[in-house]
Amino acid sequence: MNYRTDFSRVAGLGSAKDGVRHWWFQRLTSVALIPLTFIFVFAMGSSLGGGHQSVTATFANPFIAVSTLLFLIAGFHHLQQGLQVVIEDYVHSKRLATGCFVLNILLCWTFAVIGIFAVVRLSLGIIG
Repeated sequence: MNYRTDFSRVAGLGSAKDGVRHWWFQRLTSVALIPLTFIFVFAMGSSLGGGHQSVTATFANPFIAVSTLLFLIAGFHHLQQGLQVVIEDYVHSKRLATGCFVLNILLCWTFAVIGIFAVVRLSLGIIG
């Protein structure tokens, strides 16, 4: 007869205590990306082929600028979390996985910052 609780059976077997938070953030960003993607595609579609003035006029609208910023933040955060899961599942070398995690974070957030910087410049009308 075994008197151990469920918790005592699994304690110390590698739980990072971060799985639920990661799972919820992935779901929240995926749900947030649904309307943000439609808004972004509509905004880009309306200024497609119009040149720099058309894009600047599109991003002068605060709703489109803010929704594009939210799209970039949610999209790159979702991408970073998804790639993290892929690295955890398929990279078995601890050293290589650590390097991949760092590279994943750096690349995703570098591209996000570049996109945010571009949207802010377009929305403020900064040229040059």
